[in-house]
Amino acid sequence: MNLPERFESERFILRKPRMEDAPVIFEIYARDPDVTRYLTWKPHQTIRETEQFLLACGQLWRTGKDFAYAITLKEDDKLIGMFALHPMNLKVEVGYALARPYWGKGYMTEILRAMIKWAFTQPDIFRVQAFCDVDNLGSARVMENAGMQREGLLRRYVLHPNISDVPRDVYLYAIVK
Repeated sequence: MNLPERFESERFILRKPRMEDAPVIFEIYARDPDVTRYLTWKPHQTIRETEQFLLACGQLWRTGKDFAYAITLKEDDKLIGMFALHPMNLKVEVGYALARPYWGKGYMTEILRAMIKWAFTQPDIFRVQAFCDVDNLGSARVMENAGMQREGLLRRYVLHPNISDVPRDVYLYAIVK
């Protein structure tokens, strides 16, 4: 699948991340235990970990397996988070992280709606889906506000190392064309 290197919504630009983003990503969210609480990786301890993450993002872009986007404010190009698209057979899975000062403002809902709208313009995508930990009420609300429906509970499905050493239950959310 060929994905654009840039998306726009009313207030945001999503663009391919760059190595020079590492200090900002590290500072605003990658080392924040609140932001990373429900993610599948532990908070970064050094900027080197963030640089390694960005190198991995570049490699995944080149292989066409995953597409991470830096989320920036249109008004000042300030990086505030990341959004990922993982194309699969006839569907795309999404994931996201947003710096804490930007929580609760409808930002991620706007971005998710825009990405769903784009996905459904693609002839071979019929479904957009995502998972969230059963305790991650904020992410569940984002997906519901973007029009996704909770389809079920997947028991012991994802390891969230910041909460538990064993896989946790997650909700599966989706929207279909």
